[in-house]
Amino acid sequence: MKIEYDPKHDIMNIVFIDEKIVESNEVDGIIIDYTDDKRIASIEILDVARRMKIDPMESMNIVIMKDIVEEIAG
Repeated sequence: MKIEYDPKHDIMNIVFIDEKIVESNEVDGIIIDYTDDKRIASIEILDVARRMKIDPMESMNIVIMKDIVEEIAG
Protein backbone atom coordinates (compact mmCIF):
# COMPACT_ATOMS: atom_id res chain seq x y z
CA MET A 1 0.00 0.00 0.00
CA LYS A 2 1.20 3.50 -0.79
CA ILE A 3 -0.20 6.82 0.46
CA GLU A 4 0.60 9.97 -1.49
CA TYR A 5 -0.33 13.54 -0.67
CA ASP A 6 0.06 16.40 -3.15
CA PRO A 7 -0.11 19.66 -1.13
CA LYS A 8 -0.07 21.83 -4.28
CA HIS A 9 -3.34 20.30 -5.50
CA ASP A 10 -4.58 19.15 -2.06
CA ILE A 11 -5.14 15.58 -3.19
CA MET A 12 -4.50 12.35 -1.29
CA ASN A 13 -4.20 9.04 -3.08
CA ILE A 14 -4.20 5.69 -1.31
CA VAL A 15 -2.98 2.93 -3.62
CA PHE A 16 -3.81 -0.62 -2.56
CA ILE A 17 -2.72 -2.47 -5.68
CA ASP A 18 -0.78 -1.19 -8.68
CA GLU A 19 -2.87 -2.55 -11.52
CA LYS A 20 -4.67 -1.13 -14.52
CA ILE A 21 -7.72 0.95 -13.61
CA VAL A 22 -10.77 0.06 -15.69
CA GLU A 23 -13.51 1.89 -13.79
CA SER A 24 -13.75 4.87 -11.46
CA ASN A 25 -16.66 6.13 -9.39
CA GLU A 26 -16.78 9.57 -7.78
CA VAL A 27 -19.02 10.62 -4.91
CA ASP A 28 -18.55 14.06 -3.36
CA GLY A 29 -14.89 14.38 -4.34
CA ILE A 30 -13.89 10.86 -3.36
CA ILE A 31 -12.87 8.69 -6.29
CA ILE A 32 -12.66 4.91 -6.06
CA ASP A 33 -10.71 3.15 -8.81
CA TYR A 34 -11.38 -0.49 -9.66
CA THR A 35 -9.46 -3.19 -11.52
CA ASP A 36 -11.02 -5.37 -14.20
CA ASP A 37 -11.97 -7.97 -11.57
CA LYS A 38 -13.72 -5.30 -9.40
CA ARG A 39 -11.03 -5.02 -6.71
CA ILE A 40 -10.39 -1.57 -5.27
CA ALA A 41 -7.05 -0.40 -6.66
CA SER A 42 -7.00 3.08 -5.10
CA ILE A 43 -8.98 5.80 -3.41
CA GLU A 44 -8.36 9.44 -4.28
CA ILE A 45 -9.61 12.23 -2.03
CA LEU A 46 -9.92 15.75 -3.40
CA ASP A 47 -9.76 18.89 -1.19
CA VAL A 48 -8.20 16.96 1.69
CA ALA A 49 -7.33 20.00 3.85
CA ARG A 50 -10.89 21.33 3.60
CA ARG A 51 -12.31 17.97 4.66
CA MET A 52 -9.88 17.54 7.57
CA LYS A 53 -9.82 21.14 8.86
CA ILE A 54 -6.13 20.58 9.70
CA ASP A 55 -2.92 20.41 7.68
CA PRO A 56 -2.70 16.87 6.24
CA MET A 57 1.11 17.05 6.19
CA GLU A 58 1.23 17.60 9.96
CA SER A 59 -1.50 15.15 10.89
CA MET A 60 -0.39 11.95 9.13
CA ASN A 61 0.16 9.10 11.51
CA ILE A 62 0.48 5.69 9.90
CA VAL A 63 0.26 2.62 12.11
CA ILE A 64 0.70 -0.92 10.89
CA MET A 65 -0.67 -3.43 13.34
CA LYS A 66 1.63 -6.31 12.47
CA ASP A 67 0.41 -8.64 15.23
CA ILE A 68 -3.16 -8.44 13.98
CA VAL A 69 -2.05 -8.96 10.37
CA GLU A 70 -0.09 -12.06 11.38
CA GLU A 71 -3.11 -13.42 13.29
CA ILE A 72 -5.39 -12.95 10.28
CA ALA A 73 -2.89 -14.47 7.85
CA GLY A 74 -1.84 -17.33 10.09
